[in-house]
This record gives sequence, C-alpha cells and structure tokens, in this order.
Amino acid sequence: MSEGRARRAGMVDWDLAVRVGSKLVGEGPKVSRREAADAVAELRAGADRSTGLVRDFTGLEATEHSAPVLVVDRPGWIQANADGFASIIAPLLDKLTEKKGAPGPVTEAIGSRVTGVELGAMLGFLGSKVLGQFDPFHDAPGEHGRLLLVAPNIVHVERELGADPSDFRLWVCLHEETHRVQFTAVPWMTDHLRSEMDQLLSTVSTDPSEILGDLARKVGDLVTGRSDGSLMELFASPEQKQVIDRVTGVMSLLEGHADVVMDGVGPEVIPSVASIRRAFTQRRQGVGALDKLLRRLLGLDQKMAQYRDGAVFVRAVVDKVGMDGFNAVWAEPAHLPDKAEILDPALWVARVHG
Repeated sequence: MSEGRARRAGMVDWDLAVRVGSKLVGEGPKVSRREAADAVAELRAGADRSTGLVRDFTGLEATEHSAPVLVVDRPGWIQANADGFASIIAPLLDKLTEKKGAPGPVTEAIGSRVTGVELGAMLGFLGSKVLGQFDPFHDAPGEHGRLLLVAPNIVHVERELGADPSDFRLWVCLHEETHRVQFTAVPWMTDHLRSEMDQLLSTVSTDPSEILGDLARKVGDLVTGRSDGSLMELFASPEQKQVIDRVTGVMSLLEGHADVVMDGVGPEVIPSVASIRRAFTQRRQGVGALDKLLRRLLGLDQKMAQYRDGAVFVRAVVDKVGMDGFNAVWAEPAHLPDKAEILDPALWVARVHG
C-alpha cells in the first residue's frame, strides 16, 4: 500500500463501515433458494433485454456488455459503495492529512472508527432502499462502470406493492440499464462528473471552526423544513453551490431521462406498468417520521425531485424538438442543462437550438 493510500485508510475505517452497514441493513425478505435463483436469473435476463429496448427508444448506441451486471445482496451493495466512496473522497482525505499532519496512532484509531461507524450507519439506511445503481466510476480493465441490481430490495418492493414480479423486475432493469447506456454511449460523461466532484471536494473547508458555528441552526432549519437542500448544501460556499447546481442539473437529466424511458418502453413490454408506476410513485414519498427525517438530511428528498423535474424537462424538450433534438444534450458538456434550465426547459431549447 502506498503512503497516500495508507493515510486515507487510516482516516476512515472502511472495513468497520462495511461491517456496521451490513449489520444494520439486515438480509431482507425471506426467500427460498429457488426463489433467489429465479430472481437473480430474471434480473440478469431483464438487464440484457433492456439494452436493445433502450437503444430503440432513445437512439443512443452503447456497446453491449461493456459494463458487467452484478446482482448483489444488501451487504454486497454496501461493500461496492464503500469502495466507491473511498475512491471519490481520496483527494479530500489527502487534503485533510496535508493540512493537519498525520494523527497519532490513538487519535487515528479513534477517529477512523467514529467515521467508520457514521458512514456505516448511512450505508445501512440507504442499503435497504436502493433497487439498482450504475457505478460509472468503477475502474477495471476492459470495463466501463458496472451495473448493480439489489435483488433483496427488488423482491421486497415488488411484494410490498403487490406487483407482478416479472413485470416489476423488467421495469427496474429498464431504468438502470438506461443509466448504463447514458454513460457508455456518452463516453465523456464519466470524466465530466468526476471533474465536477473533484472541483467540489477541492474547495471543501478543512477548518472545523468555519462550519461548526452555524451547525445547530442550519441543521434545525433543514429538519423543520425552513430550508431546502441537504446537509452538503447547507455548508457549501458560493463557489461550491455553483458546482452543486451544475451537478443537480446533470443528475436530474439522467434520472428524468431514465424515468421517461422506463415509462415510454414499459407499455409495450410490461402489461402492468401503469399500476406499478402509480404504486411506486406513492412509495417514493417515504414512510414514517424517522424515514422522512433521514431522507431530508441525506438529500433523498432532492433525489425524488430530480426524478420528477428531470422527467418534465425531457418530455418538454422532446415535445418541442423531438428525440433527435433532445439528444443534442449528449453532444458535449456545454449542452448539459443546469438547474435553472431543468426547471425551465425553454431556456435550454433556446440556448442549444437557437
């Protein structure tokens, strides 16, 4: 292990984060060995089938099988995301170490375990919610990201909604496969998002006194609804908020586009798609006071807004200039909509199409 990687490992106990998250998240619904095998096989087949369906609907050409499809359990998703977080925030941890110097062994051990427990608790909460995820930053020879499908969560939700299992699994695959197509058909997208994340992390304050002063007030405003956004946005500088607005625009585009695809393709291949959409939209509102609080703190309320606002943007642009005109959004980073254009699609049409 290099010195830099050793320092990063010392500031966050990643193994502890995975253990805590895996313990908190639980195994999910009870299924027989046969039911589990059938779900895995159907999800793999659904992801493979979705590639052509997404291509025909969107016009985006993506190399098939360029990103592996992994059907995982909850701890598997937690491990994958801990690995991803470790890679993404490495520059920030290096910056902290450079400014403060290497901590003593006792301080390092305590601090890394506290951080590991906190991160594990967050992953444990999210690990019971996520149905699927395309990880564009996964770096392996010959691969361009990887698609994760969380089988226990998909089975749990299909049972909760009373949905036809085959229909629901293909519906989920359509959404997640759209993300794979977005990143593999648009090869600059991964580097663009990584650049934005690096810029955001490079400007994070490493002086606790700069953020702790208003901590109680800002968190209180967020919890009570007097402030929108997430914890990250509450402590962002004006420069960081500009980056966040750009990233919000991109993520809204990607999520909304995937929702439009799954609803556009769905009626042709998923008989019960209308009832699935109605039930699933209601479920996205969250349940219980604690669940809603955690969603607000972690920014999941914004995630739901990204689905809604992004889908409205995509449909409005397609109505105005057609699918080919909409696909100009993938031509170059300058064509991506910002947050303001997501909320007013006419601004994007005027800027890109004159």
